[in-house]
Amino acid sequence: MKSFFRLMVLGLAALLFYFGSNRESFSQTTSTNVPDWMTRPLSVLDAMNLALQQNATILKAQNDLTASFGLVVQTRAVALPQLTASGQYKDTEPAAIETIPVPGFEQAHQSWNAGFQLVQTIYGGGKLVAAIKAARLTKEQALAQLQTVIQDTLLDTRTAYYDALLAREQITVHEASVKLLQNELDDQQRRYKAGTVPHFNVLRAEVQLANERPLLIQARNSFRIAKNNLSNALGYNLPTNIWEDIPMQFSDKLDASPYQVDLPSAIANAIETRSELVALRKTADLQKLNIVNARSGYKPQLSVFAGYSWYSANYAAPPLTPPLSLEQDFHGYNAGAQVSWDIFDGMLTRGKVIQARADYEKSKNDLTDETRQIELQVRTDYSDFVEAKEVLDSQKTVLAEAEEALREARARFDAGTGTQLDVLDAETSLTQARATNVQALHDYDTARAKLERAIGEDMIQTVQANP
Repeated sequence: MKSFFRLMVLGLAALLFYFGSNRESFSQTTSTNVPDWMTRPLSVLDAMNLALQQNATILKAQNDLTASFGLVVQTRAVALPQLTASGQYKDTEPAAIETIPVPGFEQAHQSWNAGFQLVQTIYGGGKLVAAIKAARLTKEQALAQLQTVIQDTLLDTRTAYYDALLAREQITVHEASVKLLQNELDDQQRRYKAGTVPHFNVLRAEVQLANERPLLIQARNSFRIAKNNLSNALGYNLPTNIWEDIPMQFSDKLDASPYQVDLPSAIANAIETRSELVALRKTADLQKLNIVNARSGYKPQLSVFAGYSWYSANYAAPPLTPPLSLEQDFHGYNAGAQVSWDIFDGMLTRGKVIQARADYEKSKNDLTDETRQIELQVRTDYSDFVEAKEVLDSQKTVLAEAEEALREARARFDAGTGTQLDVLDAETSLTQARATNVQALHDYDTARAKLERAIGEDMIQTVQANP
């Protein structure tokens, strides 16, 4: 029983310590504070800046970059001198020591030694120069890989922002359509009460309005989901008091700002500047250096060393020396050179060279294939951009024409020369024209963002220039 109560006390103490030490983290998790950027209209540049600071994918890529810098240090260590220190104390049972049958000869059963040594490799068959070059290439490769992650994440954030704008505009379109159809229903009800139209007209207006309301509900849900996706791209943990609709405001609008692209120049710029290709070029160079490292096994290894050592006396022979003690020691420096050469290593070096050459050829093939893929991506995104631009241009006069068609349909219906079906068809056409125009604006902005990414435009500099 005492042990049971003791366990309970220890458990309570552990819980109190845990909650006390993690109070700050719990308060952050359950915080209901709204960040500053959520209390003001958010621009697309603001969103990308926030993604740079707290997007999880970018933060993990930065951790990978730090790990790569650790690899750089390890790679460079091959060419740097190595300083080691050592020491030992040993006590052996006297019965286990072989003695020399000389009168007065004494052999120590206790001994110690200490020292340090500096070793520098002078020649390693090309491995030293390759290590210095590999360290630089590894750093450049890691930076290019980080840039790729950042550019892709900024594109995803930008696209998520445009998706939210589209959803917001779709709400406006369907709200206007519901209002339009509600007015039509009210007008038909008044006419029916006045006896100028049959009840069928009222039923038709009610059905049309009922069919439009689910589209408005869907648009509102799409807006909520779009804001959730954008919040996730920004790396923001939603407060617990936000259940459904995130109170996020937007300052930008879907627009059609002019953008001109020369396709041959765009392809050339993409092949030259895309960070994916930069990283693969560094990979190919590293694989080429691996061939040098593998071939170094055919060549001798030369190193020099220097050090200083201390050690205790191992034996004493009278009458030249006093009785042995641990205080008797010898010390001094040592220096020299060492050469080693594996004349035959069982074809180990040959196997390494074959593997290194195959990896190098594979890296060149990867570079060639990725170059083709990027060229294809530029051409595809350029074609999508042209399509989006043409669709948007085709919608310039559609809205005005749809509004005019609705006005004429109503005028004809009021004059008795038209039907209610003409009015409803005109209202539906106007809604479709508005929705198509908003979708065309979204497709244009999204296609432009993807094309800018494909041709290698640096969004990082754009964001940093407009904090």
